[in-house]
Amino acid sequence: MPEKIFGTDGVRGRANLAPMTPDILIKFAVAAARRFKNGDHRHVVVIGKDTRLSGYMIEPALAAGFISMGLDVMMLGPVPTPAVSMLVPSLRADLGVMISASHNPHEDNGLKLFGPQGDKISRDDEATIEEFLTEDFHDHLIDASELGRATRLEDSPGRYIEFVKATFPKGLRLDGLKIVVDCAHGAAYRVAPSVFWELGADVIPLGISPNGVNINQKVGATSPQAMQEAVVAHKADLGIALDGDADRVVMADETGKLIDGDQLIGLIASSWHQQNRLKSPYVIGTVMSNMGLSLFLEKKGLTLVRSPVGDRHVAKYMREKGANVGGEQSGHIILSDYAHAGDGIVAALQVLAVLTKSKKPLSEVGHLFDPVPQILRNVRLKDARALENPHVKDAILEGEKTLGKKGHLLVRKSGTEPLIRLMAQGEDTTLISHVLESVHKSLEGEGLIETKASF
Repeated sequence: MPEKIFGTDGVRGRANLAPMTPDILIKFAVAAARRFKNGDHRHVVVIGKDTRLSGYMIEPALAAGFISMGLDVMMLGPVPTPAVSMLVPSLRADLGVMISASHNPHEDNGLKLFGPQGDKISRDDEATIEEFLTEDFHDHLIDASELGRATRLEDSPGRYIEFVKATFPKGLRLDGLKIVVDCAHGAAYRVAPSVFWELGADVIPLGISPNGVNINQKVGATSPQAMQEAVVAHKADLGIALDGDADRVVMADETGKLIDGDQLIGLIASSWHQQNRLKSPYVIGTVMSNMGLSLFLEKKGLTLVRSPVGDRHVAKYMREKGANVGGEQSGHIILSDYAHAGDGIVAALQVLAVLTKSKKPLSEVGHLFDPVPQILRNVRLKDARALENPHVKDAILEGEKTLGKKGHLLVRKSGTEPLIRLMAQGEDTTLISHVLESVHKSLEGEGLIETKASF
């Protein structure tokens, strides 16, 4: 078993390979139960999942581990990740687990853990669980008379639907809007179309036929072309594309033009600022956020604060700055007035509130700024220590020096895949291309990456 199994967003790996195997998952549940058992009350853990075939293996393995430690297990079935975050405090549970690998293909799966308040667990909690995993779990199993029980919460999708609808302004409806809703054959395949239909929209659903292996396959937030084409083909007013666990969203206007997370964050933040709903002058983005968003917010008297990549970091910076709007270019958007985690449906509803009130098409209200040119390159690792190489470090420092205040360079390891992500942005496309190429060549020249890059 690997000593460290948590990455940037929980645990993730290929199904039926370590750490996503039944034996390790049982031990993992025992370790997590040890960390979150606190007091003499009857402890409860909530487990949700997306639509991956491997969920049928992972869910019972986790349940067995938790039950062996005396925790009662409430299984939610396929629901979005934010539904787990919402239901943990609602059900007075001690822990929540979402079984999902988000936007990854079906072969992968993962675990996202939420504490009693619905927040993702801390790094300290993760370190404690990893420490417990090194010990013999048999020493901590409880007496047979104290085993937990398992039950399936059949109305969990309905509870989440009502929670999400309550975030839409009272008195507003979506009557007259034709909306394409792409659920990526994932966790929101039942709930998302229902939310928008119950609020009055004419819904054209996509990606609502999961078969265990088609999640995120040519649909959803990471493959929005199907949604964009459907908007044009059906003459819809807009399109919404969620990812496999529905914690991220991208949209398209009535012409099929894509609107990414940066534009959506800018739209929500400026709308809330106008309504005096922002709790601070700060909006939280990440190091990947486009400089155009920063310049747009500055004109509104707001400041973009950049966190490391990952919604956990975004949430942490939001707490520190007292901000209630934050998110990532990829479409993870956290609106802490409503939820502790990114919620693609809730974010989309806030955009639709602006649209409904203004009575303008999304093409007019959804494109707030021209993005600064940004180049992203993903390269596959041969050596996990690639970024520790002194020649690579020198190339990165030289690139940062070259760009100065004219742009931004980011070189980081992916927390979910064996990749290094290279990103440069700035107004001079030639300059940022040159800087990115120099860093890439340094990695390639040291033999640290595969020679074929993925763009």
